[in-house]
Amino acid sequence: MSLNHSEETHRNLLARVPRITGRELPEWFAAIEDGPSFLRFEDRVKWLRSEHGLSHGHATAIVHEHDLRRAARAFE
Repeated sequence: MSLNHSEETHRNLLARVPRITGRELPEWFAAIEDGPSFLRFEDRVKWLRSEHGLSHGHATAIVHEHDLRRAARAFE
């Protein structure tokens, strides 16, 4: 899924995740992997928002980054 915000905004959102949420990105990635097996991007965003109280922007950034890193691992 393409982001509705710029790459710079994406990076800024990710940089603020630990301060805003109290959890580092690897912890959020583990939560996604251990959580429900949603296939759709938006379903994972909605789950983070409802289950963990994240804002839409932060949830979207976390799911997008998780997808990017997972894809990169697949090509290693």
